[in-house]
This record gives sequence, structure tokens and C-alpha cells, in this order.
Amino acid sequence: MNIFGNRAAVLPLAVAATLAIAVPQASAQGLFDMLFGGGVRHNPQGEFPPPPKYKPKPNSGTGGGGGTRISSPSYYTYKADRLVRVDFTALMPKPQPAAPQDAAFVPSVTGNAFADAIAGLSDYELDAEPDIAKALIAYYSANPDFIWVSGTAPNSRAQDAVRVLGEAASYGLTPADYTVDVPATATSSATPNERLKELVRFEMSLSARVLRYAHDAQSGRVDPNRMTGYYDFPPKPLDMEGVLKTLAHTQEVRTYLESRHPQNPEYQALRVELEALQASEENEIVVDPKLLLKPGETSPELPKLLTLIARNLDDEMGGDYGEVLARLGKSEIYDPELVPVIKAVQKRAGMKGDGVIGPRTVASLAGTSKADKIGKVEVALEELRWLPSDLGSPRVFINQPAFTASYVDNGEVKLKTRVVIGRTTNQTAFFYKEIKQVDFHPYWGVPQSIIVNEMLPRLRSDPGYLDRAGYEVTDSRGKRVPSSAVNWGGYGANIPYSVRQLPSEANALGELKILFPNKHAIYMHDTPQKSFFERDMRALSHGCVRLQDPRGMAAAVLGTSVDYVVEKLKHGHSTENVTRTIPVYVAYFTAWPDMSGNVEYFGDIYDRDTRLMQALDATEAVRSPAS
Repeated sequence: MNIFGNRAAVLPLAVAATLAIAVPQASAQGLFDMLFGGGVRHNPQGEFPPPPKYKPKPNSGTGGGGGTRISSPSYYTYKADRLVRVDFTALMPKPQPAAPQDAAFVPSVTGNAFADAIAGLSDYELDAEPDIAKALIAYYSANPDFIWVSGTAPNSRAQDAVRVLGEAASYGLTPADYTVDVPATATSSATPNERLKELVRFEMSLSARVLRYAHDAQSGRVDPNRMTGYYDFPPKPLDMEGVLKTLAHTQEVRTYLESRHPQNPEYQALRVELEALQASEENEIVVDPKLLLKPGETSPELPKLLTLIARNLDDEMGGDYGEVLARLGKSEIYDPELVPVIKAVQKRAGMKGDGVIGPRTVASLAGTSKADKIGKVEVALEELRWLPSDLGSPRVFINQPAFTASYVDNGEVKLKTRVVIGRTTNQTAFFYKEIKQVDFHPYWGVPQSIIVNEMLPRLRSDPGYLDRAGYEVTDSRGKRVPSSAVNWGGYGANIPYSVRQLPSEANALGELKILFPNKHAIYMHDTPQKSFFERDMRALSHGCVRLQDPRGMAAAVLGTSVDYVVEKLKHGHSTENVTRTIPVYVAYFTAWPDMSGNVEYFGDIYDRDTRLMQALDATEAVRSPAS
């Protein structure tokens, strides 16, 4: 959604007065009725409710662009960087010009083991990522010595590095990506030159794979921005020469390599979950994922579900429902006494708790297999590597698959509220920024995509309806013009006008919005369509994030009270800057731990896990030929 800024218009103290000026004799509901034919409060659809159905006149002469639309971002076929052959010729000794016969003898300055070993690379084929290949040559040109070899054998640094690389699976990485052939203990049958050749090749191979590991641990194996226009992450540069310099001067190789991974509790909790899943048995209780059961109905699947509930009871749930489950746990009849149990389970899983056992209830208890959970956790670990290592405190964390937004401060969730996110056709992006401002009784700058895709059909036949409905139209110079004076059909998708909706009860943003400037023009806001929050599946907006508790979130980010927010709302349109550094993560995790470390699983509403797995497969396909 586009943000048009706060033009200098100063509204009267009461929003009602604004409405009276903008739309004479029209109440907020009347405004909607006039604009959309009534019924909006009962059947809302997105930020911009659709106009009433009408049939445009054929050949009406309204201009071209009848099929004009602005499309959403795309998903791309992921292309990983191809590996390159490391060119070791730059490390080879340069031939020296012949000295005059009477010149004094000068001892060789390259008479050391590494210099002698370089010749063993002349026919060595080592493939690596382009930046790693470049870093290897740059480092060893400036530092012609071994890191991983002492004397005639791999040293303790090498042993630690190889162990860390071998444990890559515990981080959801693929150990084969970091495999290195470790030289066997020297034997009397090998000549010194053969041994040096073996050691220098081990040196280069281990350095290449250590650099790959450090990169993957810090930034992930794929570049998310290459996957889709919905992803927007700044680069996380890695000084690869600096990595090798550090490793050459430390004995704490394990500590250093492990420090490349995100250093936050969420990453650690996901690692613990992955280890537990890998050690666990497959689900022995399988419940029909399409089960639909209402109170009083019968199903042989019910005892399976009740067994799973009983197995995972905590102290609170056990105290409330343990006796009922013990008595009715084998029942195939959905007894009314079991309804409170099911409702409690549903609410704990973030559902509305209607007592009807359906696919989402089953999925929350038994619908995710061990393999699926492992996949979700590995995807989550990869996605966390795209974010800052320290997520910051305080912070706002929006998890789209969970349909929730949380305000986290000092390791505690101080506020958690339901959200509505973008429809599958208007997906919410995945990125992070900093919260900058709260707008009270905001204007809604209508995005060009909504003007073109949703307003334009009506405007072609009724160009003046924005004037009657509480919207302002301005030209490219910011000058206000009547909607009726615009030839809406004459520009295709490149409409040189801006549209914004005035503050009102009918405003698509409700009574406030919370801004964190970004190229996707996404922000958090209130909504007049409160009924959407009662649904379990809340991918219903044009892409922005609607908050069930906007006042609470505004108070949290402003570091004030809800009473303060309420008072501000009494005085019409205003803005207030957020003076603290508060990162906001508009995130997408189908596996995510709560603050106690318990991992919850959610549906892949945009099918992004599948796309990430495809990108990882593409990366593996490139890396697999590497030695």
C-alpha cells in the first residue's frame, strides 16, 4: 500500500467535522452505501470494498486500457552461482631471469615447505564459488603459509574445523557440501614431495569448504532476493580473506566457526527441535487429515485424536481436562463433555475455538509428519540466516503463517495480537525494517495497483464518484483536481494521479497506522472489518498487515499507554515519531519457537517453503560435482 505522506492539510479537531466538510449530509455508513451500494459492513472484502456490479457500455469511448492491470511480484526459477575452477597459477613462483655468471650467490627466499608445496597445485582441480576462489588466491598470495598443516600432518586447527564441518546437519545444513578428504597418516612409502602435494591440496580444499561453511552459516545457502520480488533482504557481506586470517591466528576454530551462525535463542530452539525430531520415532498415530466432526457425531478417528491430546497435556490442561479424557478417551462419540477440551486445544493452537473438529484442528495435533516437521525446521533455520544475528529488543515480530504480531521486549512477549495478511493474490512480502511513525486517524494513500485493478473499471463509467466518496485526487504536482475532470481511461496502467481517502470511520486503515518505510509500501494498521479476526485463515488483505489490537501495538512502539493513544485519537489527524530503535520483522516461518522454546508449526499459505526447497535443491545440484 502506498504512503502518500502527510500533506499540510490540518483537519478540524473532530473527524466527524472532516466528514461533514468532505461529504455533506453523508454519515460514514452512508458514504459506503453511496459508494458501493450498501452492505459493506456485512460483507467486507479487503482494504478497498468492491464497487457494485455493473455492465460497462460497449464502445463507450472511455479510452484504452480496458484490460489494464498492475501485476503482483513474481516468483523466479532459482539460479545458483556456478562453481569455477580455482586458478592456482597466481601462486606459482615466478621464473627468475638468469643471473650473470660472476654475480654473487643469493639464497632463495622461497625455501620453505609451503613454497615447495605450491608446485603440487599445478594440475589440481578444485571447484568453488567465484568469491571463494578469488579469496583463496588473494589470501595465499599475501600469506604464503599453511593454516591447516604443521610439519607433515594436519594440525589441531584442521581437526577442529573438520569436526565442525562434519556436524553441519545439526544446523540443517548438508554435510556433503563441506566434505574434505583428510590425508592419512604419513607412510614411509610416500616421498616427501608426494606428501607435500597431498598436504597442500588438503590445505586449499579445507580453506574453500570452511569459507563456504562460514558464508552459509552467516547468510544462508540461497540468496532470497533471487527467489521472488516478495523477498527483500540487505546483503550480509563476509570478509573471506579476513576469515582465513582469523583462523590462521586462533586455536579457537570451533568457537569462531560456530559464531558465524545466528546468535539468538530462536535459532538455538530450532536446532534443539531438529535434533529431537531426528532422534524421534515416526508418528505411530495417524489421524485422517480430512476429518470433520461435530458434537454428537461419531468417528473411529476420535480416540486417536484424544490420545494425542492426552499425551501432550501440560499441568494446566491436565488439571482442567485430565479426568474427562481418562473417562472418555476411547469414545468414538463426540460427547458434549469433550467440547471444552477441543476448544481449549484449538485456542492454544491460535484458532478461534469453535469446538468443531476439522482439518486445521487435526493438523495442529497430528497432521504434520516427522519428515514434514524436519523440513519446516530446516527451512526456518535457513530463513533465520537471512535476518540479523541479534534480532534486537524491543522488536515487533509478525509471523505471517501464524497470523500473529508480537511486541517482544527483554525476552518477553509484552503484546501478541491477531493479524490479517495479504491474500495469495496480494501476498505480504518478507523483509525487516525499523518502525518510524504512528499516524492517528490516517489518510489512506490508495496504491496504484488498487486504483488500476479495482477502482478504474468504475471510474471509466462514473469518473466523479471519488469526489462524492471522501477521496482526494491530486496531479503529479500535488494540485488537487476533481475526480470528474480526469479521463480515467486514457492512461492505461500509468495513471499520473494520486488518490487518498480522508480520515473517517469508513477509512480502510481505521483509526491508526504504524509505518516502517519500505519499497513494498506495507505497514500495520487498524481496519473497520473486525469480523476477519474471528477467522482462522486470515490471508484476506491487499498485502498490508491489519491488527486486531492496533491501540495496544501503537502504545507499545511509542513506549506509552493505551490511554495516551485513546486521548490522541480524540483530536483528529496527527502523527507521532517513534523515538526508539524498534526493528519490525514482516516474517514468514512455518516453524517458530515461542519464548519458552516450544516450536509451533503452521501452514505454508503462500507455498514459499516449497519454493525455498526448490532453490536449495538447485544449489545442491551446482555443488554436488565439487570435490
